[in-house]
Amino acid sequence: MANMVTVLRDEITRLARKEIRKEMAALKTASSRARSDIAALKRLVAAQEKTIAQLAKGVNVPRAKVSKPGEKPEKIKFSANGFRTLRKKLGFTMAEMGRLLDVSPISIYNWEAGKARPRSKHLGEIASIRGLGKKAARARLPEAAEK
Repeated sequence: MANMVTVLRDEITRLARKEIRKEMAALKTASSRARSDIAALKRLVAAQEKTIAQLAKGVNVPRAKVSKPGEKPEKIKFSANGFRTLRKKLGFTMAEMGRLLDVSPISIYNWEAGKARPRSKHLGEIASIRGLGKKAARARLPEAAEK
């Protein structure tokens, strides 16, 4: 009789462990999903706090697309060679490009030489110029001079 009790107890323990393992797998996936959502929300809050701080300082912040949790925000890429190519494609001198972006020609030179990098407010303006042709960019030049 003692042998049967031991076998029965071992079988009950095995079945209980099997059920617990099944439940734990579901909890682990839910926990993992919740942690990744929390991390995405933390990134979003940090980006919004940074934008609020810049707005409080009076800096003109370019508006970016609002990303959903789990989605990475879109970054504007900048390369010195690409910027130089853009300026030459549009047929602008450094002074004209500086007037268009409301910066000095020295800043344009430093950006193209890779000695400096444009601020975020200028990155948005550069991105908007990228899609323009020569005529459209020339049409923006007098508007920029009036500012």
